[in-house]
Amino acid sequence: MGLGDKIHNAAEKLHGRGKEAAGGATGNDRMKAEGKRLHIKADLKQAGEKVKDAFKKH
Repeated sequence: MGLGDKIHNAAEKLHGRGKEAAGGATGNDRMKAEGKRLHIKADLKQAGEKVKDAFKKH
């Protein structure tokens, strides 16, 4: 995984967490769900990149 990908995934994860927290604080279920979706999406991207890196090493 390149450094740019790591930074992008971390930023997307942070954005998702922020949106999830803001949605929870304001009672906006739609925003909370969207934040959770972004957070999970970033986690999945990161996991996929780690799998690709593992195959490149072998």
